[in-house]
Amino acid sequence: MKTTEQTALITGASSGIGYELAKVFAQNGYNLVLVARNTDRLNEIANELRDQHGLETVIVIGKDLTQPNAPQEVYDEVKGFGVDINILVNDAGMGEYGLFATETDLDKELSIIKLNVVALVHLSKLFLKDMVRVNEGKILNLASVVSLMPNPYMAVYGATKAFVLSFTEALRNELKDTSITVTALLPGATNTDFFNKAGAEGTRAHQQAQTADPAKVAADGYAALMKGNDKVVSGLMNKTQALLSNVLPDQLTSQTMRKLMERPDESEESKTPSTASTLISLAVIAGGLYWAYTKYGLPGVLKKVNIE
Repeated sequence: MKTTEQTALITGASSGIGYELAKVFAQNGYNLVLVARNTDRLNEIANELRDQHGLETVIVIGKDLTQPNAPQEVYDEVKGFGVDINILVNDAGMGEYGLFATETDLDKELSIIKLNVVALVHLSKLFLKDMVRVNEGKILNLASVVSLMPNPYMAVYGATKAFVLSFTEALRNELKDTSITVTALLPGATNTDFFNKAGAEGTRAHQQAQTADPAKVAADGYAALMKGNDKVVSGLMNKTQALLSNVLPDQLTSQTMRKLMERPDESEESKTPSTASTLISLAVIAGGLYWAYTKYGLPGVLKKVNIE
């Protein structure tokens, strides 16, 4: 274990990628402030990480970040402990599956915006001011590969993640003359409880997620953060989709994502879920590359996807 006197605050730390990020920071000797609604689960994780890594400080803050005052309350509690946050990880997020006009719940979608956007902005404002004061710090924002393309059936979720990426890139520019870096982590569908909570279980994207390890996503995010990179797309398939988003028109990327977000028909159910969803993804990628090649030619495609 590496030793450090620094502290990382991680939201959404009770499960999924947030939990895996907490483990990565603990392995590297960071003290932790863990934030989520499930206080009991956070206490279990805190005890686990203290025992395994001998951390001096692991603070648990149970808070529902969809509530307007929650970010300020988190900041005030951290200050009450006398802790300085060196790294802020805005991981907390949620989604809602269905057609926006007729199927999804408005209150749930407004809560998604409050958590994925408002709380992230609020926490960043509070802790970034402290980082600027001492000219030191890092922020990791959990975006998504859907930050780069429209996301039918999860339209509000996809839009919030597009905001996160744009916000991250803008902050990087504003902070370019400081020692503070801001990084966006862009995973694709990952094997967490996200799809079940969003009501998107059984979709092709959910099936594809079964082979995507959240620990690998966390490791990629941590490495990019430490290097001060602007963003990292985790996973080869996701990297390919991200490249195609620079080439294909929005209408085609929207239809591609809609296909992935749909539930498979009976003909696909005869295949193993991961195989079926992977075949769909590969077919979409192959079709996209062919379309781009016929429209732009090879030099044009390489220029658009910035391959050097």
